[in-house]
Amino acid sequence: MASLSEDDFSCPVCKEIFKKPVVLSCSHSVCKECLQQFWRIKKTQECPVCRRRSSRDDPPVNLVLKNLCESFLKERNEVRSSGSEKICSLHHEKLKLFCLEDKQPVCVVCVNSQKHDNHKFRPIDEVLSSYKEELSTALKSLQKKLQHNENIKGKFEKTVEHIESQAEHTERQIKQQFEKLHQFLRDEEEATITALREEEEQKKQMMKEKLEEINTHISTLSHTIKDTEEMMRASDVCFLKEFPVTMERVQISSQPDPQTPSGALIHVPRYLGNLPFRVWKKMQDIVQNTPVILDPNTAHPRLVLSDDLTSVRYSRINQPVPDNPERFDCDLCVLGSEGFNSGTHCWDVEVKQSSLWILGVTTASNQRKGRGFYKTGVWSVWYDQYGVSPGSGVRVERKLDRVRVNLDYERGTVSFSDPVTNTHLHTFTTSFTHTLVPFFSCYPSSLRILSISSQ
Repeated sequence: MASLSEDDFSCPVCKEIFKKPVVLSCSHSVCKECLQQFWRIKKTQECPVCRRRSSRDDPPVNLVLKNLCESFLKERNEVRSSGSEKICSLHHEKLKLFCLEDKQPVCVVCVNSQKHDNHKFRPIDEVLSSYKEELSTALKSLQKKLQHNENIKGKFEKTVEHIESQAEHTERQIKQQFEKLHQFLRDEEEATITALREEEEQKKQMMKEKLEEINTHISTLSHTIKDTEEMMRASDVCFLKEFPVTMERVQISSQPDPQTPSGALIHVPRYLGNLPFRVWKKMQDIVQNTPVILDPNTAHPRLVLSDDLTSVRYSRINQPVPDNPERFDCDLCVLGSEGFNSGTHCWDVEVKQSSLWILGVTTASNQRKGRGFYKTGVWSVWYDQYGVSPGSGVRVERKLDRVRVNLDYERGTVSFSDPVTNTHLHTFTTSFTHTLVPFFSCYPSSLRILSISSQ
């Protein structure tokens, strides 16, 4: 064991003495926890040393290496606890001095050796207290760092839980939305087939009437032919007597035959012609296009968004959401999900339910942590029945039902108006150089983005 160094017992990942080493199919050994963490990050079960894929999900413990590591640690601790470290291994003298250049304890004989020529020395007792104090300070820093990392770990774990919850909730919403679309398509399919069946019945009924007419015509012709054939076999006197009447019947029966009526067949193009396009056009009547969609990952914990991400309401209780970098933590704000760096855009916001609201646009890079959001990069109007200013923007003097926001990026204007009374509220004029995103704030109650088309 004495011929082996600490490197021989070190994990290739954490560089520390192995803790619960497991052996992979490639014969390399790694700490069990290090391997699991490596696999979680890489998302593939490969060896951290040679990158060969592991054939087992749960590699076995390397018992031999585990026992060797335990013996090595035990021997090292015994050496450190014994008095052997107080004796110079070269000169067998007591280690009383400390070399400031080599940072190692030395004996009196070492001081005069060529190895320590021109080095400075201090008694061990003198440097011990300062080094212990330095190490103690460093240890406290590490302990604080450990605690901080534990707190971060807790936040990361909660973030993972939130991601899972987000995915489950979003999947439910996706299924509900598609079920509505599927139901619409099923209803349209049923209505189209019903119309087809109705036309089928109408056309079949018309042809049944024609069939009855042709059957009557055939029956009349048959009787006329039979009677005429009998007349042909009658005596000459009888034939001549009945000839005028018989001839009249023959002429009447020689009228034009019944014809297939025009439009008797199914009007196939009415049902199949541009069918997907016609259904899509009808679908547009039932779906709404909201020009701005809210981003839930930016919402302050006391703001709750609707499932369709078009409404925001205030809650007195913080929502169980992670404190991710994108999220506001002080100002009651939420951002739109998409930014604008060109073009013109317009959206209406229903504000009648809120006694305090702020809305407008801000730079996508504007800070969201702390209280500095309104200091720069914000173009907004606001209303508060008590007149408390958020620190920037233009106050609206009267309570409104709606506010319209018009952004013209190239012209550098953000205009606000009341679409109900067609009244202009305010226009900001500047030169935009950053991506802009809509933002919204309310207290209490709610705001709602209305469905109007983007320009």
